[in-house]
Formats: sequence, structure tokens, C-alpha cells
Amino acid sequence: MDKYFIIDFDSTLTRVEAMDLLATISLQGLPQKEAAEKRIKELTDLGMNGEISFRDSLKERLLLLEAHEAHLSPLIDLLKKQVSKSFERNKDFFKKYAKSVYVISSGFKEYITPIVTELGIRESHIFANDLLFDDQGKVNGFNEENPLSRDGGKAEIIRKLDLDGDIYVIGDGHNDYEIKAAGLANKFYAFTENVSREKVMEKADHIAPSLEEILFENKINSAFSYPKNRIKVLLLENVHHKGVELLEKEGFTVEEYPAGLDEDELAEKIKGVSILGIRSKTQVTAKVLENANRLMAIGAFCIGTNQIDLETAQEKGIAVFNAPFSNTRSVVELAIGQIIMLTRNIFDKSVLMHQGKWDKSAIGSKEIRGKKLGIIGYGNIGAQLSVVAESIGLDVCYYDLEEKLALGNANKMGSLRELLETSDIISLHVDGRPENKNIIGEKEFELMKEGVIFINLSRGHVVDIQALKTNVESGKIKGCAVDVFPEEPKSNKDPFESELKGLPNTILTPHIGGSTEEAQENIGNFVPNRIMEYINTGTTTNSVNFPNLTLPRLQNAHRLIHIHKNVPGIIAKINQLFAKHEINIAGQYLKTNEKIGYVITDIEKAYSDDLIKELRAIDNTIKFRVLY
Repeated sequence: MDKYFIIDFDSTLTRVEAMDLLATISLQGLPQKEAAEKRIKELTDLGMNGEISFRDSLKERLLLLEAHEAHLSPLIDLLKKQVSKSFERNKDFFKKYAKSVYVISSGFKEYITPIVTELGIRESHIFANDLLFDDQGKVNGFNEENPLSRDGGKAEIIRKLDLDGDIYVIGDGHNDYEIKAAGLANKFYAFTENVSREKVMEKADHIAPSLEEILFENKINSAFSYPKNRIKVLLLENVHHKGVELLEKEGFTVEEYPAGLDEDELAEKIKGVSILGIRSKTQVTAKVLENANRLMAIGAFCIGTNQIDLETAQEKGIAVFNAPFSNTRSVVELAIGQIIMLTRNIFDKSVLMHQGKWDKSAIGSKEIRGKKLGIIGYGNIGAQLSVVAESIGLDVCYYDLEEKLALGNANKMGSLRELLETSDIISLHVDGRPENKNIIGEKEFELMKEGVIFINLSRGHVVDIQALKTNVESGKIKGCAVDVFPEEPKSNKDPFESELKGLPNTILTPHIGGSTEEAQENIGNFVPNRIMEYINTGTTTNSVNFPNLTLPRLQNAHRLIHIHKNVPGIIAKINQLFAKHEINIAGQYLKTNEKIGYVITDIEKAYSDDLIKELRAIDNTIKFRVLY
């Protein structure tokens, strides 16, 4: 039996309500614009939820629009850029199933037809309302004889079509559900890629976050070989809402958890999770990864990745992504602020003021101009701190184990000892590798100048806390600022304990070096986009544990991803299987590191299930997936 797909236009085939866009165009420069746009949106929602009659909603919106025939051309140009992403991805579906796809909309043919026909949908399969114009070209109404201008109109059109087969309705509004309610459709899909209407979803047979979900349900090939809502995402530690929105909009099922989880909790929670998002507190250990039966990717919504067992993740074919640049400016600004505060003794004077004590004295208060700043760790943060510090008058030197290009007038020190002995201010910006544990201890403090300013915004375990306390109490360290600690509370509700509490001229902050709204939003944008690129195209750019490959989105082919141990002969075995099954390779990409090989093969559409089984069965295969 044939299958027919009945598709709505506004907020389904396109990401927007066309009349909302038309309002923006037609009301431009008019004093009532803001109020009219607000009321039009309210009327749209009321009509879509079935709370007022559709005809009343339509009439009132048209009265508010002040629309003219001349406004249609710019509206069409805008709508062409607003086709829903999953519809754009699946143009092949519309061409292949042209006889089975109908667009039935309560919008207007004048702007719907140019958009829909570009997807390959037949003009004879488009049913919509008709605008009426006066002699000057102004919109003055609509054809009230058209069934789509009233409630139940879509159901009436379906009756007249008298389609012989199964009917599936895809839409976001109550009038789409009416087709199923009238007994004229086998299933109503509430399409939520662009908008989610609770009252509509309650009535749906199936909630579809993308067109791929519907095609998958109907065993039709789509741009992706999996339904995205079956990809479960677990986000810990209050990941920025922007990241949550991006992942939800992509169609993934997202679960948020406000705090970190300990090893046993996460080992249980990780089961069935495809994507894990964490910040700096959560430890993703080998034990956790052993329980990660579906995990494809980990997103570290921070700079560091030392909290993740990268080697085990790599061995299990789990790609890890972080945000190496997104919060560097925030950390640098905090460091600069602390340098000034500590050099001027501002922090202690502020504490005294809160105690009612007035200590107006210049003793021990100095300018930072001309002082020597020693930066330990000249990575993204250290290098940017170098530039900003020099611009405000500091003399900068740095030490790094790796060869790094000096920026500006910064001087590279030949040894850590040389930096410690000559710096007035020392700021740590090293990573959290185990070798860096207690790299600053009693011996290093002894090498420092009397009255040094000491700052650690890197990792808690890189400084011997007891030695730091001793040197602050003795006055060897004039002031210190610490943002990271060997032991940190899991959440804001847990108490903070440290030997550094109560020390003079000591600024303690709760691991907030990168915690600015700008930085967290940048990270919330960056990490999900890297993960989505990996899931959608196989691209591993910016992965910290996978070979980095940037891949194009492919048309008219399947993409097969094979992750394997880096042993000789794997690529030959893969290609032998393609030859055996007479499969033409459209493109192939391979990159390896010391432990794993990552090969992506684009092949023609035709292939057998046996090929997939044999590719999975190749010795030393870690993971294999058909992307699309």
C-alpha cells in the first residue's frame, strides 16, 4: 500500500511563521510595529493551539499586517533561507517521493509555492489559502471560499484528495492534528524541530524532533542513518543554557544534572548515554568508561581535559572535545585584576573597611608598572596574559617545557629556577598532567624573591598548599590569589575547606577563572558544535584524543566510519571488502595517531547488510557506524 506524507508549512517545513516575517517587513518604520508584531504572534499561537478559531486568528492577523504585494518578494527571499534544517538535508526524499508528498497549509500560496517547489514538491500537490488585493496592490483579505481558511479545512482537503494508502501528517499545530482526529490519517507526527507546542504534542502519535526521525520510523533512507532523539545526552555541572539549547535543537534527548557525580554515580548514570558533557570537577575514569556502553563523544565544557582518562576513551573509540580558547580572556582578566589588587594591598584594606577600620596608608602599596611578571606555562592563557600584561607596563618573562614563540617583548627563561629568582609576580598557567603535581613546593618558594606576588589559576594539585601557607605567613609571599584547589566541593551546597582560609592578603575564589557570562556562552557554543560536527559528518577537528580530520557533508552517498587499533593492514582489509562486494568508493579519508586509526569511506548508495557485518568483524575494529 502506498504511503502519503502531508506536511505543514509554517514552523514545520520552515523554521518560522511566514506571517511573523511578513509583519517585520510590512510594518517596518510604522509606530505600531512592536505592538502589532506581538499581537500577531499571540494570535498565531492561539490558533495553532486550537484556543480560538483559525478564521478569527487569520482575519485579525491580516488586519494588523498592513501588507502589500510588493512585500512578497522580500518575504520569499527570507523564507528561502529559513527552510528547516532537516528538510534541507533530505531534498533527495522529496524528489524520490514526489508523488507521495503534499504540502497542506493555512498560509498563503503566494509565498509558499516558490519555496516548496524548490525542494522538488509538485505544484499540484500544494494546497494553501489565497490572498486578495485591492487595485493598489494592498492585501485586503483572503478567499473565504477556500476550505483552508476555516477550522477543519485541512481534513476537508484530504477528503477531496481521496488518497488510496496510508496517510502520515507532519505538523506543529492543532489544525494538523484535526486530520487524524477526523479519522483521515494513520498517524500524526508533532514536529518539534522549530517549535514545541505542549497541547499539540499531547495529541500526537509520535513526537518528531527532525524529518530523519519520521523517515527512520517509515524505513526510508534519510540524510542520517539514525533518529537523533535516540541519542541521549547527559550534561553535568550546570553547562551553559546555550549548549543545552543547541543540542536540543539538533534533536538529541538531553538530560541535565546541576552538580558533578562521583565515580560510582557516574558509572551507573553513563549507561545508555551517547554524549557526555562535563566541566572541570567530574572525573571520567576508566571505571566510568567501562560502563559507557553507547558513548560516542565527551565534551569538556572547559579548557582542561585531565579529568578525563583520554587513553581509555581513545581505546574505546570515544572522541573527546574541549574549548581550548573560549575562556582564555576571562582567566587573563582575573589574573590582571588580582595582580593589581595584591600589589596595592587592596584586598586587606577592603576587609578592614568592612570591619569599620580606616587604614589610609601607602605603605606596601605599589604600582605594577615596571615590575617583572613571570608566567609559568605559555599556552593559550599564558600567552594572552603576556600580551595584556605588557600593554599595561609589566616586564614579562615566561618558562615552558615546550618551545613557544615569544609574543611582544616577552623573554623566554632558560629554566624555571631563573624565572623564580627574578620575578616580582609569578602566575601559574600549566595543565593538569600528573607530572605537574606540586611543581611549586617549598624548594621553589625558597628560590623566589622576598615579597613576591603568587597567583595560581591553573590546577589545584600543582602547588604544595602547606608550603604556600607557610610562605604567606612568613611574609616571603606578600600576597597570593588561588582559584583552584586539590580538593573542591562537588556543588555550591557543599562546604569549602582549605588551609589557606584566613591568610593575610590572600584572595580565594571558587574556581571561577573562566566563569564569566561571555566565556560560558562561548564554550556553550563551541563544544556542542564540535560534537555535532563529529556526529553529523565524522569531523574530528579539535578533538584532543582522535586524529584530526575535517570532512565535507556528502550528497548521494553513504559515509562509513571505521575506528580501529593502529596496526598494519586494516585499510587493505577494508578496501578488499569493498572490492569483494563491488562497491565503488567515492572518497576515502584516513588519519592515525600512535594508538588508533580513523578511516572514513564514502561509497555509492547500493550496499548489502553483509558488507556492514564484515566491516564490523575486521580484527582490531574498535567502533564502526554508518553515518548516512
